[in-house]
Amino acid sequence: MATATATAVTTSTTSTTTSGIVAVGDALVRYDVDGSGDGPALLLVHGTGSGGAVVNWGGIAPRFAAGRTVITLDLSGADRTVDDGGPLTVESLAAQVIAVIEDAGAGPVDLLGFSMGSPVSAAVAALRPDLVHRLVLVAGWAYTGGDEYLRNLFTLWQRLGEFDPAGFGRSVTMTGFSRGFLNSVGREGVEALIPNMPPTPGTLRHVALDLEVDIRALLPRITAPTLVVGCAQDATVPVENSRELHAAIGGSTYAEIDAGHVVFFEKEDEFVETVTDFLVPVGA
Repeated sequence: MATATATAVTTSTTSTTTSGIVAVGDALVRYDVDGSGDGPALLLVHGTGSGGAVVNWGGIAPRFAAGRTVITLDLSGADRTVDDGGPLTVESLAAQVIAVIEDAGAGPVDLLGFSMGSPVSAAVAALRPDLVHRLVLVAGWAYTGGDEYLRNLFTLWQRLGEFDPAGFGRSVTMTGFSRGFLNSVGREGVEALIPNMPPTPGTLRHVALDLEVDIRALLPRITAPTLVVGCAQDATVPVENSRELHAAIGGSTYAEIDAGHVVFFEKEDEFVETVTDFLVPVGA
């Protein structure tokens, strides 16, 4: 696993957000801290795509920032984090999450990972249980090699990214959202979604990692209370993968939302309520 430097390289502050950069191996990892509160901070780990935290969490992070601290980071492969451009592993990205938690002085945190960020977050909880208060895994999976649909989709993305960038954008959009959602936003809305995840070198590094995910050996080591959220109409990571994650994590809770992969776009209110109810149990 990559080693982390405990001291931020730079920090800056706006009226609402503090930003930091922490060195982890050869990467300079950018993170932002927003909001404040007495309870555990919520750290959001983004999925595949060089847009990183801004694309995944820019619209929804403020929903969680009322009364609590919210941390977002950009993993290697995202535009705002700089490294040597080499291959990525779940463990190397988990080391980046760990470094951000420690550098921000925020642990233990409530940790939420989406899509690719789900196996990364699960690895953090398994390897550093002292840093994770509660764990939420959204639209995630444990083993790419165990699902031929998943393996072939990521392989197709690699090929489209190399030879047909426009086709890559359409494929990602078609699988990222349910048919009903795409029809509800109409042609203009769909065309506006397509550029959101271009097949940049960083994005394709994420896709290469997606093809190699195998965290099965780590799952029994997770001790934090865990919520697994599956998406019933998920055409990127079929919902059976979330159900299998739930079955493999002892004592975990499962919730399923009738939406496509990018659930927090399609069913924002239901997603926020589901996560918040788990993070702040009734009577707590």
